[in-house]
Amino acid sequence: MTVHFIGAGPGAPDLITVRGLKLIQRCQLCLYAGSLVPEAVVAEAPEGARVVDTAPLTLDEIMELIEAAHEEGRDVARVHSGDPSLYGAIAEQIRRLHDVGIPYDVTPGVPAFAAAAASLGRELTLPDVAQSVVLTRTAVRASSMPRGETLEAFARTGATLAIHLSVNNLAKVQRELTPILGADCPVVVAYRVSWPDEAFLHGTLADIRAKVKAAGFTRTALIMVGRALGDAGFSDSRLYAEGHHHVLRPRRA
Repeated sequence: MTVHFIGAGPGAPDLITVRGLKLIQRCQLCLYAGSLVPEAVVAEAPEGARVVDTAPLTLDEIMELIEAAHEEGRDVARVHSGDPSLYGAIAEQIRRLHDVGIPYDVTPGVPAFAAAAASLGRELTLPDVAQSVVLTRTAVRASSMPRGETLEAFARTGATLAIHLSVNNLAKVQRELTPILGADCPVVVAYRVSWPDEAFLHGTLADIRAKVKAAGFTRTALIMVGRALGDAGFSDSRLYAEGHHHVLRPRRA
């Protein structure tokens, strides 16, 4: 028996990995985070499987279901949104599994920031503009931020920022980033990426909060900030340059 942590991707059922889908299709117990994982994903569970939305459950209640499946020798599909390595709350579940000796594995999923960039048709790392992407969040009631992990510190690097779980903290985001990046710095707020009601708001640090307020976005929205999201000029990468040679493209005689 194994607990399979599965990244369902950002929402669209066809963005789950082949491996993740096959695991769901054969597990007799499917536990999914219903607040962010669409029912269409877990609809692929086999006939007769027990499918449980864990959104209203506590960690203890989730573990009771897993331990019961373990006693019966039944594999478990534990389906999380996006990629479970990012804000997936799998670490605390894995710790419990270790404590009781239940095996597990993890199948990655498409993260929201990657799906957002794909929908926008954007590369988040442009030569001469930004060569790093910072995945972060702001402090909320459920989770504080470790000392040193501040928006100001990340902004000073010039990296593209993908700020999760923070649309209700947009005033803080504006306040902390504007002095460093400038009021004209491009911002995109991606709402429910790849779902049927997907929406994108384009703006700057100066005006994005008003646009989000008018749209009524209060959750399931990713804030992306950085010059790579704008129309700034950038150089071609050297990867395909005629004068750039490497082992797969040796210098021509």
